[in-house]
Amino acid sequence: VQLQASGGGLVQAGDSLRLSCAASGRTFSSYGMGWFRQAPEKEREFVAAISRTGRSTYYADSVKGRFTISRDNAKNTLYLQMNSLKPEDTAVYSCAARRWADGTSQGEYDYWGQGTQVTVSS
Repeated sequence: VQLQASGGGLVQAGDSLRLSCAASGRTFSSYGMGWFRQAPEKEREFVAAISRTGRSTYYADSVKGRFTISRDNAKNTLYLQMNSLKPEDTAVYSCAARRWADGTSQGEYDYWGQGTQVTVSS
């Protein structure tokens, strides 16, 4: 599966953004999906994940209550709605796919898309 993330940009603290991840190549619904981010000079970290059907979702504590992960299997698209953005959310956000399962560990994911930059000014 090929993944393409989009929707990043420069926003102010408190603003919202919605990231999208378009998937192609194989059956999207066969993959658990996740969002990860990497801030400058920091390691990549888990943000959110969603099961193949969308019934189960998982969030990092730092984004819980502010971010919402969702998917539209008919459109082969993964989303990340980000509200109440903070400067510490500034990072490159990447989507990832894991065959037949979901999870919060980046090592469990099989495919990665290029990232999209999110910058939050104070």
